[in-house]
Order: sequence, then C-alpha cells, then structure tokens
Amino acid sequence: MTSKLSSLSIVIPALNEGEALPPLLEQLAGARERGAEVIVVDGGSEDDTVALARACGVRVIEAPRGRATQLQAGIDASAGEVLWLLHADSDIDPLSDQHILWGLAESGRPWGWFSLRLSGRHPLLRVVARMINVRSRLSGIATGDQGIFGMRWALERIGGVPQQALMEDVELSVRLRRIGPPLVLLKRITSSSRHWERRGVLRTILLMWRLRLAYAMGASTEVLAERYRAASGR
Repeated sequence: MTSKLSSLSIVIPALNEGEALPPLLEQLAGARERGAEVIVVDGGSEDDTVALARACGVRVIEAPRGRATQLQAGIDASAGEVLWLLHADSDIDPLSDQHILWGLAESGRPWGWFSLRLSGRHPLLRVVARMINVRSRLSGIATGDQGIFGMRWALERIGGVPQQALMEDVELSVRLRRIGPPLVLLKRITSSSRHWERRGVLRTILLMWRLRLAYAMGASTEVLAERYRAASGR
C-alpha cells in the first residue's frame, strides 16, 4: 500500500495509562519503522506511564491535565503533514497508519475517523458501537474513541483542538466538517469498554445522551465535565 502522503504524527494523550499504553505502542512499532512520529503527551500521571512510554522509545512531553490541552500540546510539538489523535486505550490494526495516509490521499478529503468496536463481552456493547458508527456517519461527528485524523492544514485552519473541558471531540468534528466531508474508514479501531463497564452500560448510555443534549442546548463544558466526573466517581 503506497501513498502520496508520507508524513504522519500520532498524538496520544495519557493519564495513568501504564497498563493500556505499552500494547498500543507495540502495535505502532511498524508505523514508527515506516517513519511515523509518535508523541505521548502526559497529563501528570502518578503511575509508570511516562517510564513505560520512554522505554518503548517514543517521545514523551508533558502538558496540563485535560485531553484538549494535551492533544494541542502534542500537535504543537509534532511535525507531520497528517495528524492522528489516538486514545491510549485503543487497540489498532498495525497497518492503520497506511490506511490513513492512503485513504486521505486517494479521497482528497481533509479529515476522518475509523469505524468503532468496543472491547468487552457485554452484548449491549456491540449495540452501542453500532449506534455510534451509524450516528457518526449520519451526523458527520465523531468521538475521540474513533481515532480522529486529519491534515495539519485543516486543523490549523480551524484553530486547532477546541480548548474546552469536555466534548472537544464533538466540537472538533463540527469545525472540521465545515472544511470538508470526512473520510470514514471501514477498518475498525477497538476502544476499551472499561469506563462503560465500570459505570454500567445502560447508565453510561443515559449519561452520555444527557451530556450531549445539554451540550447541544448550550450548557457550559465546565459544568458538563463536573457532571461527568461525578458520575464516574472521580
């Protein structure tokens, strides 16, 4: 698989991801051999996240805690023509980098995401993933779990990652959608279902619906972030 786009930077925000991060970095070894830049942006981990990331040979930088802040810090420190914003608890195909570069080059589209699968055995998780995939295709709005990627020029044009306490992925999608339609890759990315299972699948579905509705109605992201943390027991 070849591509006219050759420069990819992968930005991974992390906070206490000592268990999830090493398997992902191992899956990205091939991408690094093909020239991809991998940057782990730590938000103040209290476990061995930073040491493990450095042991894997990737670049580690620090930034204030917060996914939006950490993502933007990684983007600012990166050099790639294409940016892939990847959650630390993702499980990916080792050729995902090539699917991104080839897909963007062939489609001419400025951004996109992967189809989603959720780990875990609860039968509702399959339904949830299917609903997320359908919703994102219909709305043109992705979640961060879907591994949003895009051309650097596109992210620069919208001013980078929206600096807000929650729903930065939703707002990022809304702004990128104004530039051009997304590329939705059929290749799946698996996201950990740990948060869904810890809170309860049905409870999490209701929580996310309430938060999204409140966000659509103009609620403050700081208030929504407090509600999310309270529901998560953090």
